[in-house]
Amino acid sequence: MSNPSWQPWQGAPQPWQPHGVPSPGVPAMLASHADRERAVDVLRAGYGEGRLEKAEFDRRVARAYAARTVGELGLLVADLPQGPLAQPMVVPRTFLPVARPRTNGKAVGAAVCGVLCLPTFGFAGIPAVVLGQAARSEIQRTGEGGDGLALIGLVMGWMSVAAWTVILTLMLAVAIGGG
Repeated sequence: MSNPSWQPWQGAPQPWQPHGVPSPGVPAMLASHADRERAVDVLRAGYGEGRLEKAEFDRRVARAYAARTVGELGLLVADLPQGPLAQPMVVPRTFLPVARPRTNGKAVGAAVCGVLCLPTFGFAGIPAVVLGQAARSEIQRTGEGGDGLALIGLVMGWMSVAAWTVILTLMLAVAIGGG
């Protein structure tokens, strides 16, 4: 695998211009040790994938350790998948996490009231039903999450209301029949 002769890492290194004047087109920011190591890691990955021959890899690694600017390092890895170093990595939208919809507050309230029906002897049943109905209509309109919580509040609330209805009906029947 031979590389065209126009590539900047071919041949002898470019001499530095006097008084620290940067070469045209090459960023003049000085490279740190970490920058050099990142460039060498990119070169190692390219060599491991078979994109570079051993001689080319050795030449580029030597140039990376001798590089003075970030621009020189970018030129060494520009033709490899992880390079150049100066470009930020863009994650395709496909791999970004999906934003979860916000949970409806009334649905949470309905579920809490529904669970509190037992310790409050059913007095939280009516608020559970009202909050559950309001939450489900808001969820359908806005697309928020929490439909399951609203449903729990509705079921527990209606069970509480039904139980109180049965108990009050029986007490009324006993009072009329015994009275």
